[in-house]
Amino acid sequence: MYSETPLFRRARRVLTAAGCILLTGLWLLDVFAGRAPDYRWTSWLPMVSGPLACVALLWPGRRPSAQVRAALVAGGSLALTVGVGAFAAPDGAGTWGLLENVALLVLLSRAVRAVPRPWTAAAVSAALTVAVIVIPLRQVFTDNAAAVGWCLLMTFAAAAALAWGLRARLLEERRVRDITAVRQRERLELAHDLHDFVAHHVTGIIVQANAALILQHTAPEQVGPLLENITRSGSETLDSMRRLVRVLREDDHAGVRPGEVWAELDRLVSAFSENETDVQLHVAAAAREVRLAPEVETSVHRVAQEALTNVRRHAPGAAVAVRADMDGRRLRVEVHNTAPTARLPVPVGGCGGFGLVGLHERVKAVDGALTAAPTDDGGWRVTADFPVLAAVAGSPA
Repeated sequence: MYSETPLFRRARRVLTAAGCILLTGLWLLDVFAGRAPDYRWTSWLPMVSGPLACVALLWPGRRPSAQVRAALVAGGSLALTVGVGAFAAPDGAGTWGLLENVALLVLLSRAVRAVPRPWTAAAVSAALTVAVIVIPLRQVFTDNAAAVGWCLLMTFAAAAALAWGLRARLLEERRVRDITAVRQRERLELAHDLHDFVAHHVTGIIVQANAALILQHTAPEQVGPLLENITRSGSETLDSMRRLVRVLREDDHAGVRPGEVWAELDRLVSAFSENETDVQLHVAAAAREVRLAPEVETSVHRVAQEALTNVRRHAPGAAVAVRADMDGRRLRVEVHNTAPTARLPVPVGGCGGFGLVGLHERVKAVDGALTAAPTDDGGWRVTADFPVLAAVAGSPA
């Protein structure tokens, strides 16, 4: 539904390259600064354990899963620490590597954030935390105070990684809750029109049925088309109810009246242009002639409304073009804005994009499709396509 902006993609590539350079530098530091003068075999361990931990950290595939990789690295690091302490101490112990240490801390933060099940995340994080805290014990210290000091330093580092991962996990859970709430609110708002839609269709059915009763004796040849229209209106009513029957009506909604979507859209654009914004509306003749279900009409209005609201919030001074035209047998609505003339500060908490999430939910509910993506000129384009109803006999559509 959404596309990453070119700036975001470039920033991600730069951060990835910087991370790889940092990890390579840490490994080179382990190679040239970590060897013991007598070339004990334990002094070479960080040159192997560090890259192995990085392989688990940077593994591109989804299998094995994040918790499996983190558990393997934690178990391997603990086994290495125990092995060095048991078989190389006290006169042959080696060192621990910076690369392995950093990889363990990053894996710890990632496990807290990304492992889905809380108990599994807690178990894997505990193992990684212990591995980080005891890793200085591979080194032989002249006194116990130095060993305790290094272990305490690793405890602070592990606590920082835990806090960072926990913060990211809480933010992600809150984002998921917000998205769920937005989608539910959009469903409620869409279903709010159920009474008006059904009343519109049923009123037409009653009027045509009464006309058929009057004409059955005086003009029986006109009864057939009326009955066909009654059948069509009944089918459209059922389609509307199937889309909206699961949700409830609210009391503070002002929707688009059936058949007046283009007039409402013109009023919306006129109100938006009152703020001295360059905005143009173009509705093709083919679009004006098609028949739309009432819930589709309100969704067309909502797409334009939400897109214009986003322009006002995030692209001050941009020129806006709102277009509606036919694309084959579907109605295509597009709102495009140029690059903003001024940059607004990023709001506290970042940009959530929940308006587009709710808009996508509404468009999807009426069998439409929505895309939102940046343009090459630095602007933004929101495009939605909607189904149209079959033409009524005698209409131009």
